[in-house]
Order: sequence, then structure tokens, then C-alpha cells
Amino acid sequence: MPAMTLYDAVGAALTEEMRRDRSVLVFGEGIATKRHDLVDEFGALRVRNTPLAEGIIAGTAVGAAGSGLRPVIDLLFAPFLCYAMDELVNSAGKLRYMSGGQFSFPLVTLAMTGAGWGVGAQHNHNVEAWFVHSPGLKVVMPSNPADAKGLLKAAIRDDNPVLFFIDIGLLHQPGEVGNDELVLPLGKASIVREGRDVTLVSYGKTVHHCQQAAEMLGSRGIAAEVIDLRSLKPLDEASILASVRKTGRLVVVHEANRLCGVGAEIAALVAEEAFAALKAPIVRLGGPDAPVAASYPLEQAFVPQPEAISAAAERLCHRQAA
Repeated sequence: MPAMTLYDAVGAALTEEMRRDRSVLVFGEGIATKRHDLVDEFGALRVRNTPLAEGIIAGTAVGAAGSGLRPVIDLLFAPFLCYAMDELVNSAGKLRYMSGGQFSFPLVTLAMTGAGWGVGAQHNHNVEAWFVHSPGLKVVMPSNPADAKGLLKAAIRDDNPVLFFIDIGLLHQPGEVGNDELVLPLGKASIVREGRDVTLVSYGKTVHHCQQAAEMLGSRGIAAEVIDLRSLKPLDEASILASVRKTGRLVVVHEANRLCGVGAEIAALVAEEAFAALKAPIVRLGGPDAPVAASYPLEQAFVPQPEAISAAAERLCHRQAA
């Protein structure tokens, strides 16, 4: 299988979907400048740079989607979505319902998020939970190039608006991607490591931190199961619950603010549906309730690291043993 970065995997998905469906078009902030190959193959009518005006970009995309096209827009950094909240949340997310299903809004919004480039608080802010909380929107955040390609293809084909978050720390990390045109279903998590003692649930770059933590735990005789959510909405509740019912322990990890984050929803789900299976309290590890520093070392300190994850999981296992 060939190696490909997550950035290139996104480009491959765009290329394949634009070849497959002439209604797919791409526009946004610097997209034509960054992806010359798309301009060369599909022309300036289907691949366009835009002004730095996120609300106008998103509003145009909503209109295009309602008119039978399948736009993919690039708004660069996730905090810039603040300028497009009305268009994405109040229009894209609601208009299909308000039309009684007469119209669909197949729209994908790309945005980079998370630590890795030291770009400062106004460019680094994990806001995915905002959109999980917004009716009518789907939310995706892959952890590797193969998933990025397969999930983006599925998102483009979906008749609902999808927020596609790209973890900036993973953008240029290589990974194996198959030559086939695999489409991964939205709402299906991946069990990236099987275990019997504790479940680690995560998405984005902290999936890899969980895998490293699982290696540490394995050296101490603790078998951790690692789940990569891939899709935050729809959420694969069945996979989470099945794992926790097997292991009896749960640690949820994400870079976003711990307060009211996706981890809180998962903790509530397990408490409601699998409480009897729990052998220890649920633990959530997340970022602090503070803006992110521009300093690279401080930025990394913001993110739950493998050592903290393994320590939390080990405490749960020892708590049961005691």
C-alpha cells in the first residue's frame, strides 16, 4: 500500500469525487493556490479561490447545495468558523428539515484544528463539539490518511452538511492508503487495538496518544482497547458500549476543552446504558478551559499526552484490584 500524507489523502478524495460527479466543486481560502492539480484537471470554474469572507463562502455553498451542486469549502482554521455560524448552523443545518425534506444540502466544510503549528489561540481552537450540538449537521475528524480519504468521499456523497475537521498536527504525517476508492461510512468507529482491561476512546491526534499509552500499559500487563471514533456525529454508540461492557473501564481522551466536550457525551452515554458493567468511575482527559498558547511546548502541554493517559488507565485498573 502506498504512503500518503493526510493532506494528500484529502486531495486524492477530492480528485476522485470530482471525476465521479460533475456537480462537485471546491472553493475557499487559497484552495486553488494550494491544489494546482485540481485546477489543472477541473478548471477554474470548479476550483476557485475566494476572498477571506467565511460567511459569504459558507452562504454561497448553502445556496449551491440547495441548487443541486455538491460544494466543498475550505475555511482554513476552525476558529474562523465563528464567522460562518449563521450560514452553517442556522441555514445548512436546518433548511432540509424546514423544507419537509424537499431539498437536500450536500455541503462539506473543511477546517484545520488543534495543536502542532504554534499558530496561536485565534487559529488553534478545537470547536468540534459546537457542531455536534447543532441539529442537522454531521461531524467528522479522522486520525490518519486512509480514514481521511474514505470519510471525505462519504461526506461529499452525503445529502447533509458535514463539518470535516483536519487535525493540523497530523496534516503532513504519512500513512498507508489503499489504491482502491474505499468509501468509509459516517458513524462507524474503528477498533484500532483490542484489549480486555480498559477502553480508551478518542479521535484525531489523541488516538495515536492512546495507542502509545496502550503500549505502555501492555508492558505492565494491562490490555487496553483503543477506539478511534472517526465520526463524532453520527456517533458509533454500539461500538463504545460493546467495548465498555467487555472491559468495565473507560477513559475518554480528546484535545478539545474537557468542559462540555464530546467526552462528556460519551461518559453520559455509558453511564446511562452500561452502568452495570462499570468496574471503576469513568475518566475524561481533555484540554484546559483556556485559550491555546502560541508557544509550541506550551501547546503540546495543552494536549493529553500518552503518559497521562496510561497513568489514568492504570489507576482505574488498580482501583478495581484494590
